[in-house]
Amino acid sequence: MTTLGIIGAGHIGTALAQAALDAGHDVVISNSRGPETLTDLVAALEQRPRRRGQVRADTSAGAAAAADLAVVTVPLAAVPHVPVEPLAGKVVIDTNNYYPQRDGQIAELDDETTTTAELLQAHLPTSRVVKAFNHIGAADIPTAGTPAGTPNRRALAVAGDDEAAKATVVAFIDAIGFDTVDLGPLAEGWRIQRDTPGYGVPLDAAGLRVATDSAKRYRDM
Repeated sequence: MTTLGIIGAGHIGTALAQAALDAGHDVVISNSRGPETLTDLVAALEQRPRRRGQVRADTSAGAAAAADLAVVTVPLAAVPHVPVEPLAGKVVIDTNNYYPQRDGQIAELDDETTTTAELLQAHLPTSRVVKAFNHIGAADIPTAGTPAGTPNRRALAVAGDDEAAKATVVAFIDAIGFDTVDLGPLAEGWRIQRDTPGYGVPLDAAGLRVATDSAKRYRDM
């Protein structure tokens, strides 16, 4: 059993907690306002009829320290506040997308010299960051999964510089009901960012591969 440490209790963080608990993983969830603000969310998660794992709230540092596998799912402005030392050596899933209307203009993302996951990796130099869950609606994460081998099983993309870290994330994604498409290193994560062909579209592995292969940089659109 794996403990999923979630930093960010918004729509994606909550959905991942639901899916992980149903798959038998334990969850430690956090937000920027403190664990006492998550009492109602934890109570709702505990009442899930299919829940097989245990859940509790903690600080961001506490969730990071407890994690066997961590998730950072916060707005880009909050990335500098993600705890570094408790995540050292750990696999960290980055779910973020760049929305200028929410995040403000970020020059290195505007000129596409980096990606959101690479920004998180720079902030967490001793962690192993893997991009995932940024192109699926939150509501689909705990509801759209199906058993391995299901025809046309929905697929999710991953990108990362560490093969073992990607394998860990792929195993987690499979456990909650999805196939995967490996995009390669973190730098290729742009292929599934907002406004690309695979973004938000339910596709099986073959369809997602076609979509990501056909993606264009914003500057080329």
